[in-house]
Amino acid sequence: MLPANAALIVIDLQKAIDHPKWAAQGPRNNPQAEATIARLLAAWRAAGRPLFHVRHESTAPGSTYAANGPGSAFKPEAMPLPGEPVIAKSVHSAFIGTDLEARLRADGIGTLVICGVITNNSVETTVRMAANLGFDVHLVEDACFTFARRDHAGTLRSAAEVHAMSLANMDGEYCRVVQAAEVI
Repeated sequence: MLPANAALIVIDLQKAIDHPKWAAQGPRNNPQAEATIARLLAAWRAAGRPLFHVRHESTAPGSTYAANGPGSAFKPEAMPLPGEPVIAKSVHSAFIGTDLEARLRADGIGTLVICGVITNNSVETTVRMAANLGFDVHLVEDACFTFARRDHAGTLRSAAEVHAMSLANMDGEYCRVVQAAEVI
């Protein structure tokens, strides 16, 4: 059972993630992730629980996540409502260069439920940092996704494999991997 003030953090679910460059090596996993995130948001809002939207504002040339670029807008399923906090970041972790930790501490929030994209990138970086900062982290497996990727030896790994390995790297040490149904 999650504490009543457990915060939901939705990471980088912006239109940028739909750019064809992301799927250039193969399709993503969890095609239902956006709908699952929408259900999580609805449950959190209905319960009056705290939530934070994280927006990546890249400074890298050519990034699909360029600040104020066409990909910077949130996807419809994750659109913040008026008054909901939006944390702008320019690196992978939602804690670096932002006031997210200060906001959470000021509100007495010690438990985080994290979802979003990309599992093995900004999601994993944020989960690891949150755990290192002492937060109790729950990562919603079916509300995250990634893309196929080549490993260090050049072998193409499917999105499902990349996702599974990222979860395996985090589960038990940095977070508890859960399903959306468990936290809703």
